[in-house]
Amino acid sequence: MKDFPPRVTAFEGTGDNEPDTRSAWRYLRWVLKDQWGLVVLASVFSMLWILPSALTPWIVGHAIDDGIAGGDTTALLGWIALLLAITLVAAITGAMGHTIVVRAWLVALYGTALLVARKGLQLGHVLPRRTPTGEVLSVAESDGNQFGAFVEITARVIGNLFAYAIVAAIVLSTSLRLGLIMLLVTPLLVITTAPLMRPLTRAQGKERSRDSELTSQATDIVAGLRVLRGIGGETTFGDNYARQSQRVRVAGVRAGVWAGLVDAIGVLLSGLFLVVLMVLGVEELRAERIEIGELIAFLGYALFLVQPIRTFFEFAQKVTKSLVAARKSVGVLGQPNPWPQLEQSPVLQGDLVDERSGLRARDGVLTMVVSADPSATAALADRLGRYLPRGTDAPSMKVDDLSGAAAKKARREAEQQRADIIKRDLEFAVAPAGVTLGNVDLSQVPIDTLRDHILVGDTEPFLFAGTLQEAIDPQGRCTRAQAEEAMQTAGAHDVYEAVPNGWAGMLDERGRGLSGGQRQRLALARALASHPPVLILVEPTSAVDAHTEALIASRLPVSRAGQTTVVMTTSPLLLHHAEDVVLLRDGRVVGQGSHDELVEASPEYRAVVLREEFHVE
Repeated sequence: MKDFPPRVTAFEGTGDNEPDTRSAWRYLRWVLKDQWGLVVLASVFSMLWILPSALTPWIVGHAIDDGIAGGDTTALLGWIALLLAITLVAAITGAMGHTIVVRAWLVALYGTALLVARKGLQLGHVLPRRTPTGEVLSVAESDGNQFGAFVEITARVIGNLFAYAIVAAIVLSTSLRLGLIMLLVTPLLVITTAPLMRPLTRAQGKERSRDSELTSQATDIVAGLRVLRGIGGETTFGDNYARQSQRVRVAGVRAGVWAGLVDAIGVLLSGLFLVVLMVLGVEELRAERIEIGELIAFLGYALFLVQPIRTFFEFAQKVTKSLVAARKSVGVLGQPNPWPQLEQSPVLQGDLVDERSGLRARDGVLTMVVSADPSATAALADRLGRYLPRGTDAPSMKVDDLSGAAAKKARREAEQQRADIIKRDLEFAVAPAGVTLGNVDLSQVPIDTLRDHILVGDTEPFLFAGTLQEAIDPQGRCTRAQAEEAMQTAGAHDVYEAVPNGWAGMLDERGRGLSGGQRQRLALARALASHPPVLILVEPTSAVDAHTEALIASRLPVSRAGQTTVVMTTSPLLLHHAEDVVLLRDGRVVGQGSHDELVEASPEYRAVVLREEFHVE
């Protein structure tokens, strides 16, 4: 059975095997349905493993009545042989069942992580606008473990229900009175703990929320560690993290208290049930309605039923945890993709035009855009690449310090805030873009086609852990010569020399072992190696030294010859090699020409590029 690693095909636009995110209960049902083969196997082995335990009291009772009390040695040996046989069956099926259960657990765990990864790939920059990063990471890491536990306990409960039915049938055939008591009391024991499930759910939800916030803090600290060290902020942020970790600990202790209370009540009620059943069994024996072997069998059944009862209590707790996790998972995985599914891909060739700014980047020309306001060029790059506007923060889901009506109100407000963001995203995605490529509005281009055709290299480079070759060519499309050419153009040859084992050398997460300039040049090399028809770069040399910047400036026009390239920059070294330079003021084009022409004619341009004083009249 090839089911690991799990093959996840959700969120590809085909609707194939996508999770049911309409509610937490539906999502849990989908988790079981998605693994129905493993769930069935695990349940079968659970039944085969527990059946010998259910039959043992019955065999022992017959061995006493038929073999010992009846004086039949042959019957006694026969019952002993049968007991040995079912013990071997329990040992074999227990080992096999445990293997299947662990397999199902891992499939659920890694399947959840892959679902989150695929959702992240589908939404891209849209996802962090709607959900905090820590929340996404918590779903991928901790919630997947809860779903694995849910699959495991479901299979175990099915086995225990089967054994419970077998025992009930045996007891009913022996003593109707005791059989009815066993059938009726067990569900009542489970129902008595129902009032404790609600505070347990609240406590576990609070722990989950605080843990998500802690993960977000850890992510932010790691991402900004270099800056924090530069400004001496390590202690402050470390103290904040320590305080939040203590809040997580307190919430975990409270959740543990409620869970322990449920466990304690389960053990107490199971013990009382055993005592009551023993007393009733002794009365049946005195009345000579059962034999001594049957009484011993009844006591064995009572001891055995403690296990199913405790399993049912455990099932209630794990379902509660799984529901908390499912609500969080639905909040992440249930977010709609704003981009419309367009069937036809128009021909994309010609000038790139932005109506709002008045920019016209000519086809096959290296155009550079200059602005005194970095946010204006960043917004222009987003529009040219058909990215959602910046400045929208994900709604805070921190309601763990509230309770009752206040918590419900805060949760509704957060959900409404997210719904408003989703609505705005959908409106933006279907509205005319105001940016055309060859007279085709970008809103009429399928998003996948657009991403293949227009690549935006942001000012903040991001590298994943992996080999140097994967960092330059993550999709494996380049030849060795093309990758080396991209590295040479980006001035990143020193990175190749610095990383042990060259192309096969490993980079740390986010490229932590590299300097800021090295990371930026690797990101530039990655963009160049993709050879997109339209390349948009935002301050691609802001972190490199002047000598390296000059090399990049001289090589970039050669590398991108005949391809449309737009560079947002104020660097004179880069602008000197531009075929066309555009000057923005307040997000609008106010000047255009070559670098030398603008230096000669525009004081504003000289103020931005050459740092001369300039005052707008």
